[in-house]
Amino acid sequence: RRVCHSPPARHPAARHGFQNTMTSTRDQAVAARSASRQLQNLSSEKRAELLCAIADALELHEPAIMDANAEDITAAELANTDANLMNRLKMKPGKIAQLAEGARQIAGMPEPIARTLSKMEIADGLVLTQVTAPLGVLLIIFESRPDALPQIASLAIRSGNGLLLKGGKEAQRTNQALHRVIVDCFPKFGVGRDCIVLVEGREAVSDILKLNDVVDLVIPRGSNDLVSYIQNNTKIPVLGHADGVCHVLIDRDADLAMACRLAVDSKVDYPAACNALETLLVHTKHVESGAWFEQIKPALENAGVELFGGRRAAKTLSLPPCPALRHEYGRPALTVEIVDDLESAIEYIHANGSAHTDCIITDNQVTADAFLRRVDSACVFHNCSTRFSDGFRMGLGAEVGISTSRIHARGPVGVEGLLTTRWLLRGKGQYSDKDTAVAYTHKVLPTDEQWMYKAMGYVGLAVGLANAVHIGLSLYQWRKK
Repeated sequence: RRVCHSPPARHPAARHGFQNTMTSTRDQAVAARSASRQLQNLSSEKRAELLCAIADALELHEPAIMDANAEDITAAELANTDANLMNRLKMKPGKIAQLAEGARQIAGMPEPIARTLSKMEIADGLVLTQVTAPLGVLLIIFESRPDALPQIASLAIRSGNGLLLKGGKEAQRTNQALHRVIVDCFPKFGVGRDCIVLVEGREAVSDILKLNDVVDLVIPRGSNDLVSYIQNNTKIPVLGHADGVCHVLIDRDADLAMACRLAVDSKVDYPAACNALETLLVHTKHVESGAWFEQIKPALENAGVELFGGRRAAKTLSLPPCPALRHEYGRPALTVEIVDDLESAIEYIHANGSAHTDCIITDNQVTADAFLRRVDSACVFHNCSTRFSDGFRMGLGAEVGISTSRIHARGPVGVEGLLTTRWLLRGKGQYSDKDTAVAYTHKVLPTDEQWMYKAMGYVGLAVGLANAVHIGLSLYQWRKK
């Protein structure tokens, strides 16, 4: 872990009265772009130090943040807020420590900006390189999940992007406290506080969605209605998912004890999460053998899971019909359906899933490999909980969301998903003159990273030869004695 600089002096987080004083949403977006360039100009080490300072500040101001969250929860209860939203709103004990650890983990990642992806000699003395670069300014909209704010901010800082953040109104106090703690760390590093802007009001979002000349990407995290609204009301590229209808298939060759444990965890660990189990596919063998009634069903019911049936399971297993074959419950409930083989299971997933996360539980490696190869989802698992479909758990430090799109980024979107590429051409006075003044070579050159690996290989070979020679000489001398 990197050594973290001391955070700013403790303050009350000015958590309830913070109002953005920018005169317009365009001003906010332009200011975020300008400040993001200051962020990009920092060295990799300085951006990492900034993240460490934010991690320290989050831990230092945990009491103020949790007080703000408690006030949000009280207000939400008085407003009879939906139970699923309440579950997402509450920041549980240890959450701040986890968020701080995530920021430090992101700080310790290799430098993502200006990494050379390819290198080519176009002509003699004319060298072209393709390098990674920040996307620019991102609009992230998230509902009822204040813990998403520092995760998104950490990823944006490491990748050199500016941010416009719009959280749900039910988390307003918590978001303001978190935002203030984070941006208060910026001035010390020469970065404007406007690099991360907390947008207030629904009208402001409508205005920002029109700024396709200033904002580079929109990532909505929330309900189907939210994502659909964003997609239908902007020319800005949108990255995200509208549904989290995740499947678990208990194959004929599954270890049933493992299957019960993983099905329960996938559903109960966090029922409102987009990576929670929503449809359990059970091989017909387990119905005919009685394993469904003796093991699988009791395990789920004992965990408090309400069961509904698909078209076949509703009749065969005497379950109430599910609301729809493609349904995201967001609570301790799921749909059960019976399948005859792997083929029918994959067909069901493709017809009724959301291409988010799907898992097979089986001891048959051939079947598992076929499932992993053929299921066309962002995340496809074998013998593990769907809850591992998460940026922090996958070692990305955090995520700005999980994308089910097939363009740009897919699955948990970490630092890599917030980058694009640029082309850098270095010459010595070459010009084209209708291609008569240059002789093209188009020779692929090794990148610095490839040179490093090559050098390491040569070093390893040299060490191996030296050891072989040493052993040979030792044996020769031993035989002479």
